[in-house]
Amino acid sequence: MKKKSMVLVVFFLIAAIFLVSAQTEKKYVLKFGHVLTTQDPYHEAFLKMAEAVSARTNGNLKVEVYPSAQLGVEEDILEQIRQGANIGWNTDAARLGMYVPAIAVINAPYFVDSLEEVKRLNTIPSVSAWKAELERTQGIKILSFMWVQGFRQMITNKPIRKPADLSGLRIRTPPAPIWQESVRAIGAVPVAMAYGEMYSALQTRAIDGLELSFTATASGKFQEVAKYACETKHILLINFEVVSSKWFNSLPVEYQKILQEECDKAGLEVSRRYLEEIDPKNIQVLKAGGMTIIPASEIDMAAFKAAGEKAYQKLNLVAVRDQVYKELGKTK
Repeated sequence: MKKKSMVLVVFFLIAAIFLVSAQTEKKYVLKFGHVLTTQDPYHEAFLKMAEAVSARTNGNLKVEVYPSAQLGVEEDILEQIRQGANIGWNTDAARLGMYVPAIAVINAPYFVDSLEEVKRLNTIPSVSAWKAELERTQGIKILSFMWVQGFRQMITNKPIRKPADLSGLRIRTPPAPIWQESVRAIGAVPVAMAYGEMYSALQTRAIDGLELSFTATASGKFQEVAKYACETKHILLINFEVVSSKWFNSLPVEYQKILQEECDKAGLEVSRRYLEEIDPKNIQVLKAGGMTIIPASEIDMAAFKAAGEKAYQKLNLVAVRDQVYKELGKTK
């Protein structure tokens, strides 16, 4: 009888080993998309992230990168993510603010102004609570928001030096309340429009301008259809890399950790390069393409910052911002 029991124990141990082995060897695929072109440095960074994840999981977790909105419209993608699809997306606080309103403050005018402040945001109680709420109530898991895409500037066909210069100008924005109100607060008329439609809209004068980083302006070749890049620095764009929480929780814990680590690593690396090297270099690309740069030294920053306050007031984000600043030890 004892011998039979020992045989059963050995059998179950072997079965357990095979089960663990099978789970470890299971293949997972994440279809990761963004709206940027293949020339944008973010695309290269996403490819590096994918390569690192594959290497560390022996090819069992594959990240497929889809540029130029190949997976579809952002709002539709986020809904698919909420439903549990194996899709990842490069988004921002403005879009996520449509699900958890307070998180939109991160996309508001002149909210933070350095990569170091962004890194500190990830450690404070308010942000941790927003991330948990987004996952618990909306099914959206934030892998990382260590992806800083530079300062947003005004790309127009007239020089912009003060908020009044934007009066009446139709400036393209993404279709989210904080984007709309931020652009409206600093003087322009916001026009919601998909990223892929901007070039033709500016070319045909359906809009009067855009607000993009110098690098996104250069990679999109907007110097061909706009005359001025005005260094308003009205938003430091913090991107969020998101996936379905349901899909994420289906991964082995080790793979979850690897995916988050490599996403943070790639984001921090490209963000530093973006701010210190890539964006300044692309100012020269824009100049060579015939664009006139209105530098920050010629911009009335005090007036722009004062005007931006209206966005916080309009969306009831003043108290939210003040609490975040308190946790950061930051003053207005």
